[in-house]
Amino acid sequence: MNITTDTAKLNQALAELGCARFEKSRRDFLTRSAAGLGGLSLMQLLGGNAQAGQRAVSSLGDFTFPSFAPRAKRVIYLFQSGGPPQMDLFDHKPVLQQRHGEDLPESVIGGQRLTGMSAGQDSLPIAGSAFEFSQHGHGGAWMSELLPYTAKIADDLTFVKSLYSDAINHDPAITFLLTGFQIAGRPSMGAWASYGLGSENENLPSFVAMTSGNTGQPLYDRLWGSGFLPSEHQGVRFRSGKNPVLFLNNPNGVTQDIRANTLDAINQMNSLRKQQVADPEIDARIAQYEMAFRMQSSVPDLTDLSDEPESTFALYGDDARKPGTYAYNVLMSRRLIERGTRFVQLFHRGWDVHGNLPKQLARRCKETDQASAALVTDLKSRGLLDDTLVIWGGEFGRTAYCQGDMTPTNYGRDHHPRCNTTWMAGGGMKPGVTYGETDDFSYNVTKDPVSVHDFHATILHQLGIDHEKLTYKFQGRHFRLTDVHGHIVKGILA
Repeated sequence: MNITTDTAKLNQALAELGCARFEKSRRDFLTRSAAGLGGLSLMQLLGGNAQAGQRAVSSLGDFTFPSFAPRAKRVIYLFQSGGPPQMDLFDHKPVLQQRHGEDLPESVIGGQRLTGMSAGQDSLPIAGSAFEFSQHGHGGAWMSELLPYTAKIADDLTFVKSLYSDAINHDPAITFLLTGFQIAGRPSMGAWASYGLGSENENLPSFVAMTSGNTGQPLYDRLWGSGFLPSEHQGVRFRSGKNPVLFLNNPNGVTQDIRANTLDAINQMNSLRKQQVADPEIDARIAQYEMAFRMQSSVPDLTDLSDEPESTFALYGDDARKPGTYAYNVLMSRRLIERGTRFVQLFHRGWDVHGNLPKQLARRCKETDQASAALVTDLKSRGLLDDTLVIWGGEFGRTAYCQGDMTPTNYGRDHHPRCNTTWMAGGGMKPGVTYGETDDFSYNVTKDPVSVHDFHATILHQLGIDHEKLTYKFQGRHFRLTDVHGHIVKGILA
């Protein structure tokens, strides 16, 4: 079928197939009108939000979400890929200083699994932190000297010091934390949120992922993928540069009218195929084509920072002007949630501090500290923090002992699945508190352990979702983000 086939000929073909008549789409009408794409954008601004608001309440089977009043409408997850060392940032342990260089007692290790990178060491010497700690805010939260900006917002933060994982290596640990399962293939947390709640803006994706950092563990599209959920719920990755979304701009020689005609023809053929095979994934494909068309006008507006005052860059740091940096991505996350994006996941690499920890950790904190704190401050000043849940953390903690050689000025830390410190802000969290405790070596959780499934259940709860009811039937079984586990961590809720 030629893409310029007129409607009459198309309807004739449809009639021969016994299908319903084709009516020109709203997009087709607007695109061909005198206003063109500008008219499309105006109509979306005037009328699109009402439709998007209807989509924001999803009905799945016998359940409607949100099924109770949510404390958070959206999530920004500042994921620090590699595993930040908790005892060098948040979990102050003077005993590590006092017993620096001694072997970590076997009674502390308790037969727990070690990675192959340190299991063969002749000794596991305790490494005290190279950094000074002090208390901040009315709650007296302990923080390292590496985090001066985060220290200023201590009373806005909820610290969870007892998050633990079942995985000890990066790939299964990050996959577990983001999908609820160590083996690849399950939907990511953001995809579940999109599936359950829909979008608040039909002109932007409900789930966006961005990456920064040039070194560290690899990141995979499946970390923001939809798994077995309809593919329209997968995260859309925004890249740095002039084209943040691949293949969004028209190729050379292709006008907007040609693009609209092409999209119509593709969607018509997809609709015919859907009638033949009844594959619901075809609906997702049509929705993605439509979203891509609308994003041609919404993404340039999103990434145009000319409307940001100088005070914004003073707050976030000058790196916020530079696409591809962590600070830029954090600022972009605020702009995204202002426009209705449901879930934003940022990934910053380079936290895998097996060696040369003092220098590496100082660099990571310099790259992230100011912008992370700025986001909380900015959201609070705009009245958005109350219903936006901000999360900061990595896939696991680090060991109290040194991996490799330790010198008076240098050391490294191996992976440790326990004692992972994560902070949260806004979204109905109880500010200025610390939840969970670890032993004197930050090696074992001693009070209020929080599993990955508990973590997920709590996040969904704040979004107005009962984690046991948000399910999807796949291969004969009803799956959910929390699998068959998970309890709401009520001690951190306001």
